[in-house]
Amino acid sequence: MVRTEFHIAGVHFKNRVLAASGTFGYGDECTDLVDVQRLGGIVTKSLSLKPRDGNPPPRIVETSGGMLNSIGLANIGVHRFIAEKLPRLRALDITVVANIAASSVDEYCAVLDLLEEAGGAHAYEINVSCPNVKEGGLNFGTDCAMTAGITRRLRARTRKPLILKLTPNVAQISTFARAVQDEGADAVSVINTLIGMAIDIRTRKPLLSTVTGGLSGPAIKPVALAKVYETARSVHIPVIGIGGISTPSDAIEFFLAGATAVQVGTANFIDPAAGVHVAEGIATWCTTQGIDDVGKLVGTLDTQGGVSVLESWL
Repeated sequence: MVRTEFHIAGVHFKNRVLAASGTFGYGDECTDLVDVQRLGGIVTKSLSLKPRDGNPPPRIVETSGGMLNSIGLANIGVHRFIAEKLPRLRALDITVVANIAASSVDEYCAVLDLLEEAGGAHAYEINVSCPNVKEGGLNFGTDCAMTAGITRRLRARTRKPLILKLTPNVAQISTFARAVQDEGADAVSVINTLIGMAIDIRTRKPLLSTVTGGLSGPAIKPVALAKVYETARSVHIPVIGIGGISTPSDAIEFFLAGATAVQVGTANFIDPAAGVHVAEGIATWCTTQGIDDVGKLVGTLDTQGGVSVLESWL
């Protein structure tokens, strides 16, 4: 039997594959499509203090090897989430990570306080890196001092695991990872989407209403792997890898690069059970390789003495 479980700051995850925020609803909507309890955990859709309609359509565009989205953090708001979604999630045997988004530091604090009071979420993922909103979002995630300050404020308000979701749209993601680690973050999620765009050459107009959006899917996997590798060599807290993961071998690459766990995102739009297939495939592969614990893969990349350009940043 392969050991698949792991912990972040004392919180148990039954395996190392989570459903990524924004790709799996709030978690309860998918229970008729897949046994979500076979996942290691669910990261909820981003939650803000008040409901958000998000950006106007068109706000999703398929691209080569991926997709662009400009949803704009549309969500039902934390109050309705607590009233309608949390009771259903509490009934599931699954670790729930509440993703929090905000347009101010005070709003981050207010949302977290409400979730703390309600109970039911086992950990928090703090979205400081969304490239699809005009206020907050990416503005926080590209300012190291501000990202650190948000971490500091939130750390004082909870004992539950605090996971900062970092943007790849910076020169050195390791600088941000070290900053949030120093302020008490228990883990980092790496990466959020890359800024991208698509154009209709017939009309000479952008295909997204907001001109640019967030690129996700297989196209960003090489970038995500490099960012995870950079981050994992810079901090001692767990790194959760995200970006283009759709198969067990994709996830194993992230483990070798240093990820403690992974999140499956865009692949859920193709198959809501993608994460379950990835988790079970990892265990099967480990069995064939004589590996009794998935954790033994983490950070075991053999670079054969090669030196990456990233080394100068570490």
